[in-house]
Amino acid sequence: MSPRIPAREVAAATREAAALTVRAAPGQAAGSLAVTIGAAAVPIATAWLTKLVIDRLAERHGSIAGPALALALTGLIATVLPGLGRYLRAQIGRATGVLATDRLFGAAERQVGLRRFEDPAFLDRLRLAQQSTANFGVLVNGVGSTLQGTLTLFGFVASLLILSPTMTALVLVAGVPVLIAELRLSRLRATMQWDNEQVHRREFFYSGLLTGVQAASEIRLFGIGSVLRARMVLERNRANDAERRMDLREFATQGLLGALGAAVAGGGLWWAADAARRGTLTVGDVVMFVAALAGIQAALDTLVSSIASAHGQLLGLTHFVAIARAEPDLPSATETPAAVRPGVGVEFHDVWFRYSDDHPWVLGGVDLRIPHGQAVALVGLNGAGKSTLVKLLCRMYDPTRGRITWDGVDLRDIPPAELRARISAVFQDHMKYDMSAAENIALGDPDSLRDRPRIEAAAERAGIHERLVALPRGYDTLLTRMFFSEADKEDPDTGVVLSGGQWQRLALARAFVRAGRDLMILDEPSSGLDPQAEHEVHARMREYREGRTSLLISHRLGAVRDADLIVVLDGGRIVEQGPHDVLLDHDGRYASLFRLQAAGYQEAK
Repeated sequence: MSPRIPAREVAAATREAAALTVRAAPGQAAGSLAVTIGAAAVPIATAWLTKLVIDRLAERHGSIAGPALALALTGLIATVLPGLGRYLRAQIGRATGVLATDRLFGAAERQVGLRRFEDPAFLDRLRLAQQSTANFGVLVNGVGSTLQGTLTLFGFVASLLILSPTMTALVLVAGVPVLIAELRLSRLRATMQWDNEQVHRREFFYSGLLTGVQAASEIRLFGIGSVLRARMVLERNRANDAERRMDLREFATQGLLGALGAAVAGGGLWWAADAARRGTLTVGDVVMFVAALAGIQAALDTLVSSIASAHGQLLGLTHFVAIARAEPDLPSATETPAAVRPGVGVEFHDVWFRYSDDHPWVLGGVDLRIPHGQAVALVGLNGAGKSTLVKLLCRMYDPTRGRITWDGVDLRDIPPAELRARISAVFQDHMKYDMSAAENIALGDPDSLRDRPRIEAAAERAGIHERLVALPRGYDTLLTRMFFSEADKEDPDTGVVLSGGQWQRLALARAFVRAGRDLMILDEPSSGLDPQAEHEVHARMREYREGRTSLLISHRLGAVRDADLIVVLDGGRIVEQGPHDVLLDHDGRYASLFRLQAAGYQEAK
């Protein structure tokens, strides 16, 4: 079950919603307020004008022309204001939703590392926050209806007080349990939605597998579609069961409250009819009483439902506030201190790391230097800690113990944006963006998005230029079949999906477009290439990294044999380091792995 949301969080969400609305749409908000006040006054004015007309007709005293004309004008206003109010609230909802969405993803972007995005609770809140920003229009409508209902209620209560203070008190007292019950229902529904969030995430996971390209071949070859579909349906049914129980609770509660309201209305009508028979009330008074009674109950119903709706939306908005105000997962410096030892390079000082206190150590006591202007290679079996070391170097996490310095400055003392601006990288699990070929390269440095020569130069260096030029729209071809661009509407088949090796080269081009960086990280840069392409790419990379600081990671030891320093990781610790020839002469772990791979290639011949 989700924790109970404190009232202070709801109050903070209310203030946040008001601030966003005023900032996003101040003019529309003022106009909507004026329309709301007018719409609230219309039914009250209509009831009083109707009473006046009927009394003058019954008493045959006074002209009805003025009240009748005013009644007609009120009716005209009543037909215009609702549409105008809906229009203004829709504009407010859209403008505020855009601003809230921008703030939400800006807050997510402020998270320095990866830890938050590996936390299921944070991801649940992020998804619920997205829903709250998408439904901002519902919140605006709920707040507008609440204000209108409140004003209308006060107007009719004042009118009814003139006729019968006792009946007024009775009607209002009957509305109290309705309000309490609806607020409780809205809180229970918000809790149910929180509890269902993980269920929906699992459902979306299975549906994504069933409809995506990545898993399509295995699903069809292994015949596992029915298994995934059954699990998806199971998760949907779990969510539906929770929602059905909530619907039944709402139906039962609202049915009982409706019966209470009907009993109060029936009693009031009996009293008004009896009072008129005894001459205590005029015919106009009876009409006014009936209109006031109906208006109060309608206003109460509107007020209760709109408060419940707005309350439910505000409960959802608490997740937005929590994300928007979340502290970064890693502390961030604001200014870069001067280098203590310029030109020294990157150093790991007794670095230990684990992902949480419940996890085993991934790195244990790593001491390593990556000298400036040299190439250092990391090798080792899967799980040795190579990728984790790279994540620490890019400061996606901070060491649990120890420290990492660059030219003598602790990475924690360098602003993350400045640190990462000094690094270029090709990751083993590189991204395949559903965008054009040019954009896929330029995202390595957004400043190059409008610099086509720079993009093409990076593609040339990665050996993918000729392939991209040959695409249907050249560099502007979409590298996806998921959707098409505006230019492709007449011919959606122009979307192209590259091969694994071509994507690998594109990822290299994305790294190469970040020219002039201080450190190049190459994590399995040739894993998707055939032997000839691998040889070509490594030759190009040797030229590119000449005189540059670089960190190479590869399972193919022949690809790193020319590195200045080869570091062997095993179980999160450095067990060997040195140049290729020295490590072979040492006849240790590296020599064993190198000869094993070399023997495999010889046997293949």
